[in-house]
Amino acid sequence: MEKVYDLIVLGGGPAGYLAGERAGHAGLKSLVIEKRALGGVCLNEGCVPSKALLNSAKIFDYCNGHGEAYGVTAQNAKIDQKKVIARKNKVVATLVGGIGMQMSKNKVDVEMGFGEILGKDENGFKLKVNDKEFVGKKLLIATGSEAVLPPIPGLKEAYERGFGLTNREVLDLEEIPKDFVVIGGGVIGLEMASYFNSVGSKVTVIEMLDHIAGNTDAEIGKILQKNYEKKGVTFKLSCKVTKIGDDYVEYEENGKLNKVHADKVLFSIGRRPVTKGFGLEKLCPEMDRAAIKTDDHGRTNISGLYAAGDVNGVLMLAHTAYRESEVIINNLSGKKDIMRYNAIPSVIYTNPEVASVGYTEADAKKAGFNVEVKKVSMMFSGRYVAENEGGDGICKVVLDKDTNRVIGVQMIGNYSSEIIYGAAMMIETELKVDDIKELVFPHPSVSEIIREALFS
Repeated sequence: MEKVYDLIVLGGGPAGYLAGERAGHAGLKSLVIEKRALGGVCLNEGCVPSKALLNSAKIFDYCNGHGEAYGVTAQNAKIDQKKVIARKNKVVATLVGGIGMQMSKNKVDVEMGFGEILGKDENGFKLKVNDKEFVGKKLLIATGSEAVLPPIPGLKEAYERGFGLTNREVLDLEEIPKDFVVIGGGVIGLEMASYFNSVGSKVTVIEMLDHIAGNTDAEIGKILQKNYEKKGVTFKLSCKVTKIGDDYVEYEENGKLNKVHADKVLFSIGRRPVTKGFGLEKLCPEMDRAAIKTDDHGRTNISGLYAAGDVNGVLMLAHTAYRESEVIINNLSGKKDIMRYNAIPSVIYTNPEVASVGYTEADAKKAGFNVEVKKVSMMFSGRYVAENEGGDGICKVVLDKDTNRVIGVQMIGNYSSEIIYGAAMMIETELKVDDIKELVFPHPSVSEIIREALFS
């Protein structure tokens, strides 16, 4: 006999598990279906485990000579990659267990296994998992995204034999490669380049664009690149990978073919929504290329069908997924809410960190705003000076002169990831600059840099 739910969530990543938790808390009878592990890519193969590695790298950096500038010298510092991975696994297991407890606490059923959509009838959406069938009055697709593996000659074979890695495999490497090549200079590629550079690999980043860090403010991207070039990372920009060999990567640069030796290669070329292989075509939702098209309530064009997280292709960030799920559940439980994407922050957890929210100067001008940019060195922050010897960080605040409001903030420097939410709140609440100037920031803190910028 089929079990009927108010809501079935297909996918247990950030969008899925939070939707289940919020739905259960709101009194909706809910089921979350997950084929691998609760927490999805972010918790198991992305955001959280990579931060565990990067924290180990930061500690090693200080021990391995960087502490001398602060009067601290450590002798014979070593990195134990197997212990780093073991700690990462412990962190992941702890957090996955916590999600399971939240599901239980909020009376959300969890079915581990591959979920297949069978169709929709007058009773709702029918799904099958582990030879059991379920019906949901509403269905939320939260199947996430997967690494893109383009048809580069030799790439498939390199991946199959373990020479080539995606974000999943690279986080389980127990041996540090001598020569590490990263294909793609976006967030994932830069964070892993940062880690392996710190722990001793010779790192080369190959990027098709003429800059790194994607849509990051161009000036900040150049500062980040300069920092890593000083640390020994080689960047090959405006270069196209043409072949993956047995122990090398071939790429085209200025019309000429070159090779770089590699012990391991990371494929961080991009991600695409997972929308195939589980029966979605039986419902025929409107698509935007590979992504499910949604409105600002998370609704598709099919009544009762919702999508959240990477699968909608809007902003592939875990915290975006959280908010999208909250909007959906709020509306399902009778609370009006809409999704707003203009104040969602993003971070690159390199060392130094990069954080941004809202419009960059270039994007604001393209959008037709009457732009004013306030830019200051991070050296205007006493705490930054105290903790960053020779730091070259900056903070840029983008203003709309017509409304006297902040519409964007970009910064490079440690603690940026912890500061940017405040800038996001300023944009979200549409605070006037004069009102922000009256806010009190703790002193000394790096967050004061936003206030310094506004008074500059």
